[in-house]
Amino acid sequence: MNYKAPTTTKEASKLMAKAKGEAYLLAGGTDLLVRMKSGLAEPDLIVDIKRIPAAQDIKKTSSGYVIGAAVSCAAMGRHKSLLKDWPGVVEAANLIGSDQIQGRCTVVGNLCNASPAADSVPALVAARAKAVVVGPKGRRTVAVEKVVTGPGTTSLRKGELVEAVKLPKRERRSGDAYLRFIPRTEMDIAVCSAGVNLTLGAKGVIKQARVALGAVAPTVVLVPAAARALVGRKLDDAVLEKLAAACEKACAPIDDKRGTIEFRTEVAGVLAKRAALIAYQRAGGER
Repeated sequence: MNYKAPTTTKEASKLMAKAKGEAYLLAGGTDLLVRMKSGLAEPDLIVDIKRIPAAQDIKKTSSGYVIGAAVSCAAMGRHKSLLKDWPGVVEAANLIGSDQIQGRCTVVGNLCNASPAADSVPALVAARAKAVVVGPKGRRTVAVEKVVTGPGTTSLRKGELVEAVKLPKRERRSGDAYLRFIPRTEMDIAVCSAGVNLTLGAKGVIKQARVALGAVAPTVVLVPAAARALVGRKLDDAVLEKLAAACEKACAPIDDKRGTIEFRTEVAGVLAKRAALIAYQRAGGER
């Protein structure tokens, strides 16, 4: 096994593109190292991106935030401005693993691991986050929901890597929230989850909305019908019921030992309602 630690994203891309055999990126390593130890991954090449300066930064710009691929979830939780503007995204990131894992894991790694139950991804999708992808043919920016194509699979081509995740500038009177259901109180995988992002207009009427569900389909589900149930209305009980119904209809979960199809479907609607209430209150809405 070969190990390389490039200092630029372009160099990392070239190494991945030219690699013979199995090549893996290393950022936090909280997924890769576990897979290696269990024999599920046997890399011929590991490309460590932690020495790339841009990968370690959280930058606030005029258009929002840029979160480097090697930025730990713990670092996101300590970033006061990011936490103020995007509390739901940060809270989702801070649900991944234990305190020890938090010091290493990254939202980009969580995204590219491509688990249907990834905590950070529904919140990122609801937030309209975009992934900055660098590869042999240059740089491109894609919506986060376009990165994952199925359990364990992504749309990234050979030699491509996600350099950073971009969050848009937070609009006035906006709020987001993320909730999940787990059998234990912490350090567990979501049985289902929901991320909601809202922007309010005059008199508390919702003028923009995004709703995303996790662990109820092979990939995170963006639910336009749920957004339509919210936009143009205040968040009363009737609107919440329409939101839940739209979310339940969008679910396509599996039966397994952690939850049935019926359970996941119903709880997804419940979580969406609760997340919408939190987001609405954070945006300055009153019920």
